[in-house]
Amino acid sequence: MTRPLRVVGIADTDSYVKWGAALLGSRPDAIDARMLVLETPLVVSAAQQSAALTGSGLDSRRVRRVAYDALAGALSRRQPDAVLLAARGPLVRVLARLVAAAVPSAVIVTGLPGISIPATRKALLYRTQCDLFVLHSHREVREFGELAVEKGFEQRFALSRLPFAQIGSGPTSGARSTDLVFAAQAVVPLERADRTRIARMLVAAATADPSRRVVVKVRAVKGESQTHAERDGYPELLGELGALPSNLVISRGPMARALDTAEGLVTVSSTAAIEAVARRIPVIALDTFGVEADLINTVFRESGLFAHEDAVIDRAFRHPEPSWLRDNYFHDPGDDDWIGALDESVALRRSGALQRHPPLVRRGGRLRDAWERKQVLGRLDRSAVGCFALVVGTPLVRVARLAAHHPPPAEPAIPTPIRPALQRSVR
Repeated sequence: MTRPLRVVGIADTDSYVKWGAALLGSRPDAIDARMLVLETPLVVSAAQQSAALTGSGLDSRRVRRVAYDALAGALSRRQPDAVLLAARGPLVRVLARLVAAAVPSAVIVTGLPGISIPATRKALLYRTQCDLFVLHSHREVREFGELAVEKGFEQRFALSRLPFAQIGSGPTSGARSTDLVFAAQAVVPLERADRTRIARMLVAAATADPSRRVVVKVRAVKGESQTHAERDGYPELLGELGALPSNLVISRGPMARALDTAEGLVTVSSTAAIEAVARRIPVIALDTFGVEADLINTVFRESGLFAHEDAVIDRAFRHPEPSWLRDNYFHDPGDDDWIGALDESVALRRSGALQRHPPLVRRGGRLRDAWERKQVLGRLDRSAVGCFALVVGTPLVRVARLAAHHPPPAEPAIPTPIRPALQRSVR
């Protein structure tokens, strides 16, 4: 490269701002990065944004907020070589169309902000117009690649170590590493009864040893948004349990700061487990509610990290099996190829050899585009066509979804006896 690539990241929610900033900030030698925090109904608060940028490597002076209506102009003025769409799938689909129109020469990069096993069709579907999809383990690249082939998606994948989970030497020197840190998640587990059970477990762990803290690390406080909407927050659930031990505390600061004084980390499936392992802090992946795709914890199979509530109360943390590490987020840094893939994609786009990925063909045309934009921007989309699309499109979408869940009756079965050849054909 003769000069660093000019890359603009676009993000809105807490997890994507953290991931996008850390990815862009991880290679200052290769990337001249800026980030635009897009105003959406789920945009980070000022406090969340500060926490997300802490330790990212991206200077906060290179980050600014922008309204959707000003986004195309901001990109046109910057003329980036590439745009990183660090956002939820439905928003990526909307932004990819805008980027393709505003800066046709830019390579569109996307990715996911943490553990992405199991690979899902939706993650691919929403990102069909992107040129490069960054993943964070050999297993993720393999499983997404296999799924793309199976479902007929044309996508290029690239590998990067999770940017905020670089190998470290443990907690900050001189810190008392005695905290049990619980990494809260918005929708895992989902049911209120299960989340209350976790709250009771944390109280029991705090009561078991009053000399050591139990830190409940939350991503948002009441009134703040997250990437996934949280119905039953742990501060509220804990508040319903009566008087709490004084050594049970709530933390909303950066995860890195919570890990500075961590004896061990507990989670169901948070990417914070990968951050902890990177710092050689032992972990418990709670298997109380099972191991399944909906809990996003199947990636921990064969890791040796699973344990039940009693292990949490006893602080019986564990380190992962060495055999699990290389395929799951702790590959050799030399395996990372995302910068090379990005540089190559930019060169190909400049030469005309890398054609734009067309948007997915869907019924509804421009009205459908306007409806999708209105869905992700909500009241922040004040366009007349967006309002019209919402009024017209929402009932139609509901009808379509209802029809998908209740297909028309099948044709009557062919009565027996039938010829053997025909019988084989209808099985």
